[in-house]
Amino acid sequence: MYRLGVDVGGTFTDVYLVDAETGVSHRAKVPTTVEDQSLGVLEGAERARKLAGIDLSELEQFLHGTTVATNAVLERKGARVGLIVTRGYRQVLHIARSFVPGGLGGWIVWDRPPPLVDLRHTREVGGRIGSDGSVVEPLDVDGLRHALAELEAAEVTALTIAFFNSYANAEHEREAKRIAEEVLPSMSVSISSEIQPELGEYERTLTTVANSYVRPTVAAYLDALSHQLSSRGLHADRRVLRSDGGLMTFEAASDAPVNLLMSGPAGGVAAAVAIGPSSGYASLLTLDMGGTSTDVALIEDGIPAVRRETAVGDLVVRAPSLDVRTVGAGGGSIARVPELTGSLRVGPESAGARPGPAAYGRGGTEPTVTDANVVLGFLPPRILGGEMELDVEGARRAVAAGVGAPLGLDVEEAAAAIIDLANESMLGALRLVSVQQGHDPREFALFPFGGAGPLHANALARLLGSWPVVVPPSPGVLCAHGDVSTSLRAEATQSIIRRFDAIEPRELVAELSRLGDQVSDELDHAGVPAVGRLVSYEVDVRYHGQGFEVPVPVEHEGAALSGGLAALGAAFDAAHERLFGFSLDELHETVSIRAIGAAPRPELFGTEIDVASSPDASGAVVEPQRVYADGAWHDAVLVDRTQLRAGHHISGPAIILEMDSTTVVLPGHDCEVDRWGNLVIAPAGWTAGEKR
Repeated sequence: MYRLGVDVGGTFTDVYLVDAETGVSHRAKVPTTVEDQSLGVLEGAERARKLAGIDLSELEQFLHGTTVATNAVLERKGARVGLIVTRGYRQVLHIARSFVPGGLGGWIVWDRPPPLVDLRHTREVGGRIGSDGSVVEPLDVDGLRHALAELEAAEVTALTIAFFNSYANAEHEREAKRIAEEVLPSMSVSISSEIQPELGEYERTLTTVANSYVRPTVAAYLDALSHQLSSRGLHADRRVLRSDGGLMTFEAASDAPVNLLMSGPAGGVAAAVAIGPSSGYASLLTLDMGGTSTDVALIEDGIPAVRRETAVGDLVVRAPSLDVRTVGAGGGSIARVPELTGSLRVGPESAGARPGPAAYGRGGTEPTVTDANVVLGFLPPRILGGEMELDVEGARRAVAAGVGAPLGLDVEEAAAAIIDLANESMLGALRLVSVQQGHDPREFALFPFGGAGPLHANALARLLGSWPVVVPPSPGVLCAHGDVSTSLRAEATQSIIRRFDAIEPRELVAELSRLGDQVSDELDHAGVPAVGRLVSYEVDVRYHGQGFEVPVPVEHEGAALSGGLAALGAAFDAAHERLFGFSLDELHETVSIRAIGAAPRPELFGTEIDVASSPDASGAVVEPQRVYADGAWHDAVLVDRTQLRAGHHISGPAIILEMDSTTVVLPGHDCEVDRWGNLVIAPAGWTAGEKR
């Protein structure tokens, strides 16, 4: 029984094929085909199939993390969207929330991005729903048909219908969708009551518009990929990774692709959820560092933090996603000293894959984080299993000229400054998901992956006090591992704005149960067995009159809400205290409720590695290496990770090499290899449970 995970990144497409019964896995890495991602996906699948010696017809599931929706937004290459709104709300996307990012003077330099829908493609239609769900004014069907004819003449390629208060009663939106599909049968139509049926006119409209914007692109990609897979004999279940770390069917993803905007970064977090507990650490801070950016997230007791919104570039929509924060610090981030300030800056500009860092020898001349790692000896002259030789002298020249000369530093000091600044940038992101959310990072282990994550993890753990560092096997393809480690997920939500003194617990339970039945039906449709299925519930609560809410997990059984409304209010107060440092003696009110259904996680049995006869890892040492750390040169060793066995001990400084990544063990730190092949790094003499 084989499961194939494929994750598409900006530079490489990673493939992870696993036999779910034996735990035997095969990995492949191929260049991403930017012009058509499916070509790289198919090449990677074929390469993994050959490694395993099987036919594609033997696969049980094909699981895919994709950046198609993300790229459509970032590159502004989505559909031409037409928008139909209630009369008087034509400028809903332009009025927005009057929020300007940045500091107090942000409005001076902020260039507001254009909305995803041109005002000339927005039409108003008569009809009105009250906040209580009553029909105040019937839908103007003739006006709707006229608006559809105008949008067809304007050659829009996707349609959004977002009527006022449709979260309370979707009658008008459903009727408008029926008419639109009759008049424009070839056009995709998204209505807000299906995509995001919650309070918040602007957020609901924007989210549905974003869904329409990427829907034709995503649907065409998934349809073409599905046909190509079928033509090659792969008829397995096909699922796509959602932004919240769950899976959805190709069919559901084609209808609601707004849930895929963070599909890529979610894979690594899903893998950490699966791998962390086996290493003995269920609470983790994840660090996914690639060539352009770094993504970080928090997992507490095996549960990743989830946000009720997804941000891609300047676009922020109301769709659930893992709480992943991104900073422009990657291996290709360019270091420079602007003449105006005379101070060092690192990123967010990146050298990319072409020409890339100066060390790649492809014509790059600007110093990057990768070049700094080469200068300091953290990256050896040969990487990728010896397949790629780095230009050490080229890296030294770039760092010396671009940073050393302007700052009056020698090349090693300049390189160390680049690494320190990049680490500080990543540290800020890690604090966003931990300290600023009320979590002590010293209570979490650090879990690095990606091509460059293990290079910087030891230094970041030292700054955070997050011990140990747990580096999984093949960290460079971990996102693809996450695709096969998670399960199908469905969600249903509804707004119920009621003060606690005006709602009965049994009424709340009835609505939660109805939503639970809705997600169960969706899982039934996807073919998920009822055995082992999990449905959880949340209630968004706020103080009466407050402008924002906090989701609170709840339990209910039959007609009873566990602990009643008093317990729900107390849980909200505790969450508010943790997030903001205070709580109030004020009346509570519900805002929205939701049910979240999930299939049981697959039981993937990991492969234990052989046990070493002694802790001595000298047999895995390739050659000596010199590294520059803490202001001085040190004698270190290069270690071949494939030769390490469970129980091996390595004292830093050391550089541990493997095909897809490089791990640094700093002076004064030790590395132990556990039975699953994880590298566990901590300060010399550190013991579990100790805070640093």
